[in-house]
Amino acid sequence: MPVIAHRRRRLGIAAGTVLLTLTVAGCSGLGRTAVGPIAYTTERDVEITVNSPPVKGCHRLAPSGAKVVSNGTLVDIILYRTRNCTGPGTTYLAKSFTDVNAASALPWRSYSTVH
Repeated sequence: MPVIAHRRRRLGIAAGTVLLTLTVAGCSGLGRTAVGPIAYTTERDVEITVNSPPVKGCHRLAPSGAKVVSNGTLVDIILYRTRNCTGPGTTYLAKSFTDVNAASALPWRSYSTVH
């Protein structure tokens, strides 16, 4: 086998290995969850618990919003007053903490995880 063909073959194997590694690393984050519950009380005094929500994306709370949120997960979350995790007036809620809204404050309507 000529030297040039041997080098091309080694380069091809190395490139394939790198691509395979990147593919596996990119897929390893799929399905990751914030282990533990996020519990909240709605404006209508209904208690809701979400167990181990995914760490990616925006998560909506009940349509009426939440006035109390307890983060029992292993990650921190950010609470939003909008349904799409945007806008001002956010609150950072660390793991194992609870946030209680003032009576005059708007309810929380969505959250995202910090990971």
